[in-house]
Amino acid sequence: MTFVEVEKTMISMKDPKSKKKFVNVTPLSSKAKNRFVNIMQSLHAMEVEQETDNMLFLVSINRQYCTWVPKGGNEHWRIEK
Repeated sequence: MTFVEVEKTMISMKDPKSKKKFVNVTPLSSKAKNRFVNIMQSLHAMEVEQETDNMLFLVSINRQYCTWVPKGGNEHWRIEK
């Protein structure tokens, strides 16, 4: 599935009446720091597109990067509330 297909799926899954939720992330690993600077334009805020009991599906503000992250963070990303 291409990024464009993923983005179209995410858009179609949105409820137009619900308020958007955002979290701030801090990159921890070198891979995350690289993506943060080169793909996310060093913007900490990410939109929560989907949420499960213990996971968040996050999309960068510029819509160029998305990832699943545990609510408590992981070795790559720290979730700042």
